This record gives sequence, structure tokens and C-alpha cells, in this order.
Amino acid sequence: MNPAPGNQAPVNPAQPIAPPAGLDRHGRVKRTRVSGAWVGLVTATVVLLLLVIFIAQNTAKVTVHFLGFHGELSLGLMLLIAALCGVVIAALIATARILQLRKALKASAQNRTAAV
Repeated sequence: MNPAPGNQAPVNPAQPIAPPAGLDRHGRVKRTRVSGAWVGLVTATVVLLLLVIFIAQNTAKVTVHFLGFHGELSLGLMLLIAALCGVVIAALIATARILQLRKALKASAQNRTAAV
């Protein structure tokens, strides 16, 4: 049953139509924390699977000498340890820079409030 033609609300083209719940203004589904967690979980699973395959395929033993220490490990494990050490070094440098920027931002905010 269609409503009678005279009972329909007039359409105002200048007024935007609100999107349905759960959609953004372009009609796409909104991103949520759960969807972000799901993408992160799938990505981490794929990366871990690739790491396991990498280590399993590189089982040849290598001798490592470092600062007077020496030992034998599999090539895959040694490369993974080296990569993790690089990530830790990069994270330490990034943390120092973030702390430096926060300190500068805090000092700038204090100077602005003191000037007012």
C-alpha cells in the first residue's frame, strides 16, 4: 500500500539526508575498534606464520662471534634475533624523540598560558 500522493513529506534538496546507522556520509561501513583489532590479529597471524616458515627453512648451523662470545645457532634464528635487535634500537630512538617532542610541547603550552 502506497501512501496517498498528498501525504508524502516534501523533499528539500538543500538539506542533506542523514546516513543510516553504522554508515559514514559516503555510505561506507564505519570502522570500529573491533574491526581494527581483527585486522591486526589477521596481520600478526600471517607475519608469525611467515616467520615460522622462514626459521624452518633456514636450519643450517652458523657460528657466531660477538664481543668475545661465540656459539652456534640456526641461520634463521640468528637472522630473526638480529632483526629484533634492530627493532629494539629503532624503538629506543623513537621513544627518545617522542619524549623530546612532548617536553617541547609542554614547555610551549606553559609559555602560551603565562603570556595570557
